[in-house]
Amino acid sequence: MTSRTRRTIARLLTLLSTTTALAPLAAVAASIQPADGNTTTPIKHVIVIYGENRSFDHLFATYTPQPGETVNNLLSEGIVNADGTPGPNFSKAAQYAATESDTFHIAPTKTGPYTTVPPLTVGGPKANSDTSPPFNTIAQAEDATSDLLPRDLKLLLAGATGLTSGAVDTRLPNASSLPNGPYSLTPGIAYDAYAASPVHRFYQMWQQMDCDLSHATAANPSGCLNDLFPWVEATIGAGTNGAPLTSGGATPSGEGSVAMGIYNVAQGDMPFFKQLADTYSISDNYHQPAKGGTGLDSIYAGFGDAIYYTDGKGNATTPPSAQIENPNPQSGTNNVYTNDGYGSTTTGNGGSYSNCADSTQPGVAPILGYLASLPEKPKPNCDADHYYLLNNYNPGYLQDGTIDTTTPFAIPPVATPSIGDVLLANNVSFAWFGEGWNQAAAQPTNPNNAYCNICNPFNYQTKFMADPTMRDVANQDTDDFYADVHSGNLPAVSFVKPSGVNDGHPASSRFDIFEAFTRKVLTELRKNQDLWANTAVFITVDEGGGYYDSGYIQSLDFFGDGTRIPLIVVSPYSIGGHVNHSYADHVSILKFIEKNWGLPTISSRSRDNLPNPQQASGSYAPTNGPAIDDLMDMFKF
Repeated sequence: MTSRTRRTIARLLTLLSTTTALAPLAAVAASIQPADGNTTTPIKHVIVIYGENRSFDHLFATYTPQPGETVNNLLSEGIVNADGTPGPNFSKAAQYAATESDTFHIAPTKTGPYTTVPPLTVGGPKANSDTSPPFNTIAQAEDATSDLLPRDLKLLLAGATGLTSGAVDTRLPNASSLPNGPYSLTPGIAYDAYAASPVHRFYQMWQQMDCDLSHATAANPSGCLNDLFPWVEATIGAGTNGAPLTSGGATPSGEGSVAMGIYNVAQGDMPFFKQLADTYSISDNYHQPAKGGTGLDSIYAGFGDAIYYTDGKGNATTPPSAQIENPNPQSGTNNVYTNDGYGSTTTGNGGSYSNCADSTQPGVAPILGYLASLPEKPKPNCDADHYYLLNNYNPGYLQDGTIDTTTPFAIPPVATPSIGDVLLANNVSFAWFGEGWNQAAAQPTNPNNAYCNICNPFNYQTKFMADPTMRDVANQDTDDFYADVHSGNLPAVSFVKPSGVNDGHPASSRFDIFEAFTRKVLTELRKNQDLWANTAVFITVDEGGGYYDSGYIQSLDFFGDGTRIPLIVVSPYSIGGHVNHSYADHVSILKFIEKNWGLPTISSRSRDNLPNPQQASGSYAPTNGPAIDDLMDMFKF
């Protein structure tokens, strides 16, 4: 009996034990719902795989598509050559230093272009270990994950840096004299080696993008120049939780120009995803849906909307003042935010909430002013007196369904509706398959859990966490996913998330490991030809990780969009190596699900209400913005 079968039987026994549970029996069964087959296309199963933290140009900078297709990347723009060296238009990606000493601006005063950008710094494990990747033995790797094929376990034994974190990364010979623009990480820092992670936070990304209507052109109507990436890294980085900046590292923040590094697919990096891109469909106009990091972008992937601080019963209220974002610079500093960070028990601070309807709140006015200046006048989508979560805080629930009291930096439970509510109400089966869920549910406070709680939008919701039956419907382990694939009993909609070991996050994982995770999903799926025949697999990452990208960015509201990120769609109906140019983000996947099953939108304010984009030939900017695609044009039905 599989673990999935045991859990299904347990759910049914629970339901049958009470008369009040009998009515929603069909609605809560996780597999084979009455409406699963009622689709508008031949697609009966959607699988969405989320890796971590890579922009489109960071991975696809030198990609050349199939004959007859075009792609917008650093190579096609002439910014780099196929060997990764500076191209004839290298200056188009030039980065600038700036000064910010009074109040926060999203287009700070620039002091001139860099001659050489700040140095590249080290990130990732220095040496192999018995307890965390890279491991010393295959046996240790096997104990850590069952989500790689046997041939790929050796990846978890490779890649230690041999260097001290935060130091200049001397694996790259010119790490202290980098050119002013994108540079190739390989071969100096091999594709199978750990490397540092750039800053990826909300207000930081607004500054990195350098958006002002005065910068706008016909090709770039949002006026976002994307030319302050190293400056933001070097000045504020990941934030100080209100403390002084005392890194003592190679730069004031301890971060260097990590954001400008690229892998070179033309020289053999990322071989599996290149093969998928050549064979199926990719997008070169797909974006992280919000500025910043994993938390907010994963929230948008499930809610199509931001979530806000509540009293735990769904009512908006004011968070502790120490948790309110303040990106205004500390006195006497250049861009060291007053209160921004992941939460510190030392300072008690950890700014992550903003009342973005109130222009008097720190950091809010410049963004509202910019949105109001745009011809399309996008709505901020900020309700009055709501403090929205902008950066990473734990969900209000631990994985066993109890309230998280282990940290003050957890958002209280939310009642905001998600795509799960829509699927449940319309009898379409779904689950979030998170690697490590079973262990996390059994031992939610175990510090060795590699399960990603902030990645799963359902973990924030009272609907799917407070009730044990609902919790088991919405949350599964990847072991359950594979059992369902093999039996053909897969939910109509499956979200698949690797653990921190396999997710490809810089410094803590590697992208070749995420390629291997994806390879196992597709390998096992192809073994069930009946399932493969009617399945679409969307492969992407949660967000760009703070890496530079040259692509156009549309301003949809206060929260996003952010930089381009990769999207590959694998299906019998997406074969051909097509590069799709329609403007999209994570909420586009929700729009696809809704259109495929004939479902309503999540709420009156969620982004799935936006129209499909209208774009002139060769343009990446919608003329009817704000607009995002439903991804139906990634397929040939």
